[in-house]
Order: sequence, then structure tokens, then C-alpha cells
Amino acid sequence: MRAAPSRDWNVFKQLFAEHWEPFQHAHPRYQTPYYDGLVTKRLACGNPEKMGYLAYRCLPCGQGQHLVAMSCKSSLCLRCAKVYVDNWVSQVSQVLHEGVIYRHIILTLPAMFRTTFYQNAEVLLSTLRRCGAQCLDDFYSTVRGKALKGGYITVLHTHGRNGQYHPHLHLLATSGGYDAPGGRWEHVSYLPYALLRRKWQWHLLSTLRKTLKTEAIHRLVDACFRKYPHGLVTNVQKGQVPSQYQSVARYVAKYVVSPPISVRRIDHYDGERVTYHYRSHRTERMEHETVTVETFIGRMIPHTMPKGFKRIRYYGVQATKTFAKVKVVIQAALAKVEGVVKGAVKIIAR
Repeated sequence: MRAAPSRDWNVFKQLFAEHWEPFQHAHPRYQTPYYDGLVTKRLACGNPEKMGYLAYRCLPCGQGQHLVAMSCKSSLCLRCAKVYVDNWVSQVSQVLHEGVIYRHIILTLPAMFRTTFYQNAEVLLSTLRRCGAQCLDDFYSTVRGKALKGGYITVLHTHGRNGQYHPHLHLLATSGGYDAPGGRWEHVSYLPYALLRRKWQWHLLSTLRKTLKTEAIHRLVDACFRKYPHGLVTNVQKGQVPSQYQSVARYVAKYVVSPPISVRRIDHYDGERVTYHYRSHRTERMEHETVTVETFIGRMIPHTMPKGFKRIRYYGVQATKTFAKVKVVIQAALAKVEGVVKGAVKIIAR
């Protein structure tokens, strides 16, 4: 007996099977063996004949057989995203400094830059991650009036809730940083958001100028400064936030490593058009959208990173290479601070 795949999953596979080649023909950017391999793996996901399977029998009686097909684990596969979430949660749960207060911070970029990022994804997306960490170090240092080194688990997110291309950063950030000369941990309890918005705008636009160095990008950057004189949109996640390692990671994971949409959100597919639903940030209500299959695939495929590209990076006191060494230093610095949270990682929201 084999577990039957869900109707939603079959629909998702069907629309890729029927329309991937026409989509590639219309978009030469995706005419590469890499993308062909991703789609091939995704179409074979859950097929025991192509991917293999595990067979289970009843131990007491030895009768019956239950087959579980292997998954593809492709970055394009929405169903396999849960495996990625579970692995990420397990990893993050082990690299949070005990006693340090963390914040979930979101740094966005204006819609006027989305086309630029899409066309220069391989160059700009990696610099965007570093830019976020540099911005927060500068921000914390300015607030405290001394050089601080914070810790940041930076995750690149490339889509909005409706699947459209919308690069932005989610950071699980220490609320403050390490003062090396003083050997102390400086906790920042209040974030001046107006300053954070201006700092993020300056770091992002300066990075764009240095990276692309074209007249077009210089004009776009100048236009952005004029259009947003008070800085760019930043957000410290609102709401009730848990305080234990696993639950903290789960809380952030639903924002940062989820797929563009889940297969459950596909309502209808007629061979030419796809209807799906999502909860809108703007209205905070469930919205339904009907688009052509080409548009739908175009909203799924850009979020697949190039081979070898890491969506998640660790900076500052969260850097994986120096984590064990820094952990001892951080604990010693925290011992000098009153009111430190003991035995749990705490995330505070606005």
C-alpha cells in the first residue's frame, strides 16, 4: 500500500509538467541545465519508481507492506520546504547565545529597486546580506556612542506573500553588541526607529552605488533619497514571542524559510490559469488572485537561488567559525551586566 499524494500536490506538479518548456522558451534566463535539473527532480518527487522508496512491514506478523516514496529535497519543491525548515530550526537552536536578548528585525528595499535586483541577482543578493549586518553594527554603535559588534543570523527572503519578487532581509539580531575595549556586553533596550530607517537607507544605497557603478544606478539612488527623505521601511516584529530555543527558531522560521506559497493555497487550475489565496500585509485579509500559468511559474522560479548560494549567513558574534570562542567571551561580558536572562534565549518585540 502506498500513501497517495494530495490533490494540491498533483495540481502543482501538473502545471509545471505542462508549462515548463513554454515558460523556458519565453524566458531564456532559465534555459540552463541547473534549472532543468531542479524541475526534473521536483516532478519526480514522491515517485517511488524514480526516487526510490522505503518499505515498512508489521513486525509482529510480518504481513502487509507500506511504501513511503523518497522526496527530492529540491529548493524548488514547495512540499520539501518543511524539511528545510526543520533542519534550519535545529541548527539555529544550537547557535543562540544564552542570556542574550534577540530581536527579529526586517529590512526592506523600495519597489523601485526590485527590477535592478532581479537583473543582477547573483551580484546584489550576496551583498545585501552583508549590508544588513553592517547597518545594525553601525546603528547599535551610534546609539551607544561606542563601537559595538552585534550578532546576526541573516536570512535573505525574495518574495512577498503573493509570491511576487520582493527581496528583503530577516535578521535574528542580538539586541546590542560586544564592547571589546571594555569587555562588556552593551544591551540596547530602546531602538530609535527613525535612526534605524535612515541608517538602513544609507547603507543600502551606498552599497548599490559601489557594487554596480553605473549612471543608471546613480540616478536611481538619487531618486530614492529624494522620494524617501525619512529613510526606508524597517520593522521589528510585533506580537507575542516565545522564549525557548526551539520555539524561538520555529517562530522566526515561519517568516524566513517558508516557500513563496504552500501547495494548500492553490484553489483552482484549469490548464491556462491558476487561482490561489494568501493573507495580504496591506489589508490583513485573505485575498484571492487569478493569474496565467506563465505568471504563476514566474512567481515561483526566481526564488530558487543559484547553485551554491547560501540564503542564510551568520555575522558578528554569531559567525559559525568563531562561535565557540566568542561564546566564552560573551558569557564573561554578560556576567558584568545586571538583569541578564538566565537559562533561556529571549526575543523582545516592539
